[in-house]
Amino acid sequence: MSQCTACNQPLTVEIDSEDDEEEYNVPESSSRNVVPDSVELPCGCFFHWACLLEAYELTQCPKCSTNISNFTPAGVEQILCNVENEGGRQEGLDLLPYLKEESYLKAFPEERKCRAFLEFCADGDVGAILDMLNSRDEEGGEIKGDVSSGSSIDVLRYQDPLGNLNTGLHIAINAGKDDIVWLLLLLASSLDTQSFPPDVLQAAHTLGAVREDQTGKADIRALEDSTGRTAEGLAKELGGKWTTWVEERRLCPVPY
Repeated sequence: MSQCTACNQPLTVEIDSEDDEEEYNVPESSSRNVVPDSVELPCGCFFHWACLLEAYELTQCPKCSTNISNFTPAGVEQILCNVENEGGRQEGLDLLPYLKEESYLKAFPEERKCRAFLEFCADGDVGAILDMLNSRDEEGGEIKGDVSSGSSIDVLRYQDPLGNLNTGLHIAINAGKDDIVWLLLLLASSLDTQSFPPDVLQAAHTLGAVREDQTGKADIRALEDSTGRTAEGLAKELGGKWTTWVEERRLCPVPY
């Protein structure tokens, strides 16, 4: 099929510049500034990614209303699709987590920055987190989520409602991202700075990461996921390099 079921346009998308072509490795044989943009649902309907996000209903095709979900042997629901975009073709990609997240963000757009923050924690992207931190002056004081809806969210202490209420600290520990763990302990805990390695403090100073007054704020180490597990509890379960962290009580929210 060569057209999107929703808009009846070709299953391609224009990119903005030659820089995008280099970033996405667009073949020279492709039309200039045009890349594939196709999502094939299990029912056989095709959509642009943006058109699918605009029209979809969870587990149902927005065009033919066919149930497009199935279950793994372990009983986990999934929507396996074939996706082709600037990065190439992926077959059997489970889109359900992405669709659930987009559905959530439609209802709670003020949390979009928070969810980006969690991705940065998982990726170990210190620079992106600090860029988010440095943008706080535009929003007044603390690092907050989007405030257009009238709400204000502490990004550093955000707990993922779609991911068992994990904090960025939980996510960084699970992903093995030491740099992010140190950064979050500096910015969102009361851990004595004498517990930080000198090179970590020096790097934080160079990057402009400064601990603010923690009075009245929750220590990120005390926040629990949906099972009642703190970041320290997760580190104990994982063991390995986190064993030293637990033994030295860096992740323990209770002073000793």
